[in-house]
Amino acid sequence: MKASSFQYKTLKEAPKDAELISHKLMVRANMIKQLASGIYSWLPLGLKVIKKIENIIRNNLDQNGCLEVLMPMVQPKSLWDETDRSKQMGPELLGFKDRNDRDFYLGPTHEEVITDLCRQEIKSHKDLPKIFYQIQTKFRDEIRPRFGVMRAREFLMKDAYSFDTDEKGLNERYMSMRKCYEDIFNEIGLKYKIVNADSGAIGGNKSEEFHVLADSGEDTLVFNNEGFSSNIELLENDLKKEIHNKIDKNDLSDIDSSYGMLSIKKGIEVGHIFELGNKYSEAMNLSVQVNNKQKFLEMGCYGIGVSRIVAASIEQNFDSEGIIFPKSIAPFDCTIISINEKKSVAVREKSIQIYSLLKNRNLDIFYDDRDVSPGIKFSDANLMGNPLQIIISEKNIENGSYEVIHRENQSKDMVSEKDLFSLFD
Repeated sequence: MKASSFQYKTLKEAPKDAELISHKLMVRANMIKQLASGIYSWLPLGLKVIKKIENIIRNNLDQNGCLEVLMPMVQPKSLWDETDRSKQMGPELLGFKDRNDRDFYLGPTHEEVITDLCRQEIKSHKDLPKIFYQIQTKFRDEIRPRFGVMRAREFLMKDAYSFDTDEKGLNERYMSMRKCYEDIFNEIGLKYKIVNADSGAIGGNKSEEFHVLADSGEDTLVFNNEGFSSNIELLENDLKKEIHNKIDKNDLSDIDSSYGMLSIKKGIEVGHIFELGNKYSEAMNLSVQVNNKQKFLEMGCYGIGVSRIVAASIEQNFDSEGIIFPKSIAPFDCTIISINEKKSVAVREKSIQIYSLLKNRNLDIFYDDRDVSPGIKFSDANLMGNPLQIIISEKNIENGSYEVIHRENQSKDMVSEKDLFSLFD
């Protein structure tokens, strides 16, 4: 993609109301634009990152035997009344009436909808087990949306639901999805921790959260090398209070407890998995016949905050110059920076040649052909955060080699033209 054809208008300064570094950098890099409080448009650069995350999630889920569906965002209130969650969720549910005076909600989650779908589709134990998933927009009317897309009212989420006839099958599905999540976050390239968690309004017998480790995280996690890990919300009050006191003093050193010595870290929740049991199937009468008896299905629920991963990855990967995206989700494979190409036919022709050769190798290249100073091009390349920058100048052409800058650590190499392609092997 040539910069002259791309929608890319960077900002030198972040909005004054932006608090987190991810919010500041995403706005400055022209990835998102606010429409209303907690509601954002995704511009081409940001959407490229979203799509790469979606593809990693989708590929891993498909390999795990999951089946993709797409359910409506608009949900009848009557479904939520069946589980009594219309009262439980409270003002986070944004409701409205249609022209026939029927009540609907904008979906914050889809347990009721998938259960209704499956009570129409699953008629026999022979139809099981199944895992359905979707990647879709959700809406929760947050009381205080903030931090950009980190805590937005409208967001993109992957939610999956498993169905089994017994608890043994549920546990097998849960563990397979847990492993699948590890594969997903490993492939993205995030440093994360899995911790025991409160099931909250979703409910169920067991749940675990996947947290990207970052100092800006809203959640506090504790864990040790003996296999204990937890969100502190599950801890007894005395220990929880002691940890809060340490955090208030900006002290995240280890703490001794009845669980042993515990490390304290801040985390950003990007995934949550649940063993729901038969909470929804019983409330909505989803059952099949097993051994001549009707059996309510055992359900699991598995969520990933797709749009939140973009912000969380930035909170974990940035420097004073801008974003440092993991290679797997960077918007482009590299940036070509041409130096004064408007004044040099040789630079322009060589830049176009290298751009075409890399594109022909199915690489996604951002070629900065704008008529701006080299300083602006370098600054914007660092802000965008692609893994590599290839510098093409008259001096480099004369020497028969090109300067390559590695965004992760700003290290520089001089690489011959024939060796350029090996950078992407």
